[in-house]
Amino acid sequence: MVTMQGASALLGAAVLAGLLATAAPARAVETFTATTGADKSAAGKKSKSGKAPKPASDKGSAENKAERDRRLQRECRGRPNAGACEGYAS
Repeated sequence: MVTMQGASALLGAAVLAGLLATAAPARAVETFTATTGADKSAAGKKSKSGKAPKPASDKGSAENKAERDRRLQRECRGRPNAGACEGYAS
């Protein structure tokens, strides 16, 4: 018969073994890349100017100034002349 303390110790040991088993492959990969120098070749390809390249900006479906003016004139009709409707309310 297993006592409550023995069961707790057994469960704790099983959890610890599970954690160590999942952490071991990650450490092996880190060690492998550090010793093989796989990341050194990428570091050698930096630009000579020292500046990071700008990420491509996606304007998406943003409205232009004329579209915004038309929308605000349409939406602000009859509203108080404050906030976003400043200058568009009639």
